[in-house]
Amino acid sequence: MTESRRVARPGDSLVSPWNIANLITIGRILFAPIFVWLIVMDPSGPWRWLALILFIAATALDGLDGYLARSRNLGTPLGVLLDPIADKLLIGSGLVVLSVIGELPWWVTVVILVREFGITVYRMVIVRREVLGASWLGKTKTFVQSFAVAFAMAPFAPLVGDWINWVNITLMASAFVLTVWSGIEYVWKAIRS
Repeated sequence: MTESRRVARPGDSLVSPWNIANLITIGRILFAPIFVWLIVMDPSGPWRWLALILFIAATALDGLDGYLARSRNLGTPLGVLLDPIADKLLIGSGLVVLSVIGELPWWVTVVILVREFGITVYRMVIVRREVLGASWLGKTKTFVQSFAVAFAMAPFAPLVGDWINWVNITLMASAFVLTVWSGIEYVWKAIRS
C-alpha cells in the first residue's frame, strides 16, 4: 500500500512536489516568455498593457503560492528553490526586455542579473547542506524590483508626459541599491559561515 501525497489539503502526511503551491510557481515561470513576447511585438501599443497585466498577475501570485504553502503545510524543498527562481526570471525578463527596447540602460540590467543569478547558483550549490530562504532585505528587494519593473513597463509617458520618467528612474535606482545591498549581505553571510 502506497502513501498518498497531498496536493492541496492541509495535513501532516507526505506532500507531493506537484502540489498547488508549486504548480502556481511553475505557472509564474511560464508567464515570463509571454509578457516578453507581447512587449517585443508591440513596444508602445495596447499589447504592452496586456504584458503589464500578466507581469502584475505573476507577481501577485507569488503571495498566493507562499500563502498556500504555509497555510496548508505544502512547503517542499522544490518550492523553496523554485519560488526565488520564478521571481528572478520574471524580474530578469522584465529588465532585459526594457533594455532591449532601449528604455533601461544595459549596465543596470547586467548588475542586477549578475547579483540575482549569482545568489541563485549559490543557493543551488548549498541546497544539500541547507535550504537558504530569503531574508527580509531580500524580500524587500524583490518587492521594490517588481514594483519598479512594473512601473517601467507601463507606458505612462504618452498619457501623462515625460516627467513620469523621473519616477521610473527613482524607483529603478531604489531597486538597484537594494539589489546590491542584499547581494553584499548574502556574500557576507557566506563568508562568515
